[in-house]
Order: sequence, then structure tokens, then C-alpha cells
Amino acid sequence: MARRRHDSAAVRAVDLSIGTKQLRIVDGVTFTMEPGETLVVAGPAGAGKSTLASLVAGQAASGVEIVGGDLTVGGIPGKRPGRLRREWLVRTGYLPQGAGALLPAQFTVGEIIASPITSRSRKHNAAALRQRVAALLDEVHLPLGAADKFPYELSAGMLQRVAFAHAVVLEPTLLVADDPMANLDVEMRPVIYEAIRRRQRERNMASLIVTNDVNLTRELNASAIALRAGHVVADGDFTAVPRPTPTGPIAAAFLAEPAEKPRTRRQRRERRH
Repeated sequence: MARRRHDSAAVRAVDLSIGTKQLRIVDGVTFTMEPGETLVVAGPAGAGKSTLASLVAGQAASGVEIVGGDLTVGGIPGKRPGRLRREWLVRTGYLPQGAGALLPAQFTVGEIIASPITSRSRKHNAAALRQRVAALLDEVHLPLGAADKFPYELSAGMLQRVAFAHAVVLEPTLLVADDPMANLDVEMRPVIYEAIRRRQRERNMASLIVTNDVNLTRELNASAIALRAGHVVADGDFTAVPRPTPTGPIAAAFLAEPAEKPRTRRQRRERRH
């Protein structure tokens, strides 16, 4: 029977390798997240970011498992969690990649947001649940009337905010979010930043976020690791001033400032020479 470990860390990965019987997707990753901390996982497509995030959330794809090293989430072992898996899933809010497009079309927005509660227990206070849904809609700047709408009636950005509300309805101790700003307008992004920061302040929620958005990393004062082909090629506080020297090509791309474009013909000639 699985036993909880005496570990205060929100997430601890030690030489963690993830894969299938035929393929190793993530290889030898080590990091520790304390309660209230945010870790950004960056890197190019195919680096293993989403695989790492889904496994930390306890929702890895079928056939994907820990093939080396060790993982604990809130003291729960990632290998063979047994009956503790239910607690792992309750304590972890998960926003998968493309979450808005994955919402079930046959349910209303209110039913979708409330589903982590209603799916676990038939005994719940309906009035309190409606109030909870309304509070989350307000927090993500959606009209209360959205609760009665179906996903096809909302824009992609609105669906992404519904998916975020669904992920945090149980007030998790750990949020795992894969590209949480996808499809969000620039003016809506601070709404999600603040929702995450508030839970960090009030509930000591830890966050593991997959993104290549440096602005998000700075807004959440996050540490970061950069993956390439399943390996960590850089780690540290990428928001530091002065910034640390990049330790690899992925880190350099992640930290690089946009190059200033030459404005005149003479400047363009000088740039070429």
C-alpha cells in the first residue's frame, strides 16, 4: 500500500525520467517546488514540457509513466500512489494544453466549472455551488449569464477562462497549467495573473506553468527550467536583474530581448556590414 512521505515540498522531482516502453520523453529532470512558489517550464515543441506537466498533475497519457528517478507531489509518491491518487487529483488543478477546446460540448459552462465537485459527490448544496460558480465567473471577468451557455456559444478566449475556473474550483494546493494564456487577449492576461497570485498569497498555492512567455515568468516572479529533447538545458531565476548568463541555446532564446529593427536605409546597410 502506498504511503505518504514526510516531504514539505509541493513537488519534488529527482533525476525524473518519463516515457513509454519504447520511448524516453523526459530524461533526468530534477527540481523542487515549495508551497507558494511558481516554476515555469520552457522550451521548443517536442521538448517534453506537456508530458512532464501532465504527469505532475497525475493525468499522464495512457502508457506514459515514470521510467526512472523519483517524483513526489505533496508527499504522495508518483510511482504507485495507490489510494492516494484520489487525493493527488483533488489537490491538483490541471489546465491541459488547448484546454478551452477540450471542454465537453454537451454541458453548460456552469456544469463544467462545477463538475470537479459534482462528479465526486452527489450530496452538495446547490445554492452554495451556484454561488461558487458565480464567484469564479466574476473573477475571470465573464458575465454571470455565461453559466447557462454552452461552449459553442463562447469565444476561444472565453473558453480558456472557463477552463481556468474549472481547474481552480476545488482551490487546489498545486496548479499545473499548460500554456494558460492561449487565446487570451492582452487585456485579459492580467486577470489570470492576479487569480494565480491571489491563491499564492491566500492559500500558498504552488504553480507549475508550461510557457515560453517571458512576461508571464516575470509577472509571477517565477523560477524556470528550459527543456530540450527531454533534458534540462538551463535553470534558474530568468527574471533576475541583472539577468544570469544563458547556459544554452534554449535559455538564450528564452531570455533574448527583441532585436531593434533598423529604421533607415543607411542603418540597414550598416547592419548588413
